[in-house]
Amino acid sequence: MSAASVEQPFDDEPFSLTAIADEIMERHPGYRVEIIGGHLLVTPSPDAPHARALTGLMVPFLGAGLHGEETEVLQNVGLWLPTGAEDYAIPDLVVVDADIDDHFVQNNAYDPVCFRLVLEVTSSNWKDDLKTKVGAYAQAKVPVYMVVDRKHQRLHVLTDPDGSEYGNHRVHAPGETVTLPDTIGAEVTLDVEQIIKAGQKKAN
Repeated sequence: MSAASVEQPFDDEPFSLTAIADEIMERHPGYRVEIIGGHLLVTPSPDAPHARALTGLMVPFLGAGLHGEETEVLQNVGLWLPTGAEDYAIPDLVVVDADIDDHFVQNNAYDPVCFRLVLEVTSSNWKDDLKTKVGAYAQAKVPVYMVVDRKHQRLHVLTDPDGSEYGNHRVHAPGETVTLPDTIGAEVTLDVEQIIKAGQKKAN
């Protein structure tokens, strides 16, 4: 999911980005607030096609047995980031080690060491998912980062994190199938056209 950057109104007084994030979520129920690189990213509630794409994506992951004793498939779980003192992201979908509860950091976020795959479905500000979060997840050493790019109707698969970028970035178009690295815990093959179609508004 993507977001819009929110600049801070405070110049001299010390402030907590986490406190501001909590206040925004309290005032705007359903909004998602993340902190990346010391900036607040605020995302409105997702639309139905966004949610439909996520549900469709869960099916092959669950079918491969990734939600079991060794790994779990979860939505909206906080990922603690090394990019700033208060930084965290809330990916749309993740594959994590089943012992994730043992890796709690703070503010409902968990150590990136237990994340095997992170997935985002783009919304209005798709650039955050394709740029800002790429560097953040790479620095967190998330092994596999996937982006369902609804604007350009593409599926991005990034692997081999190295510093602030991924060494391998493949872009897949409808008509292709994608087999994800088995390091996520099982072999998962995805139909790009099916995923992209699920993320589009249904014709009247």
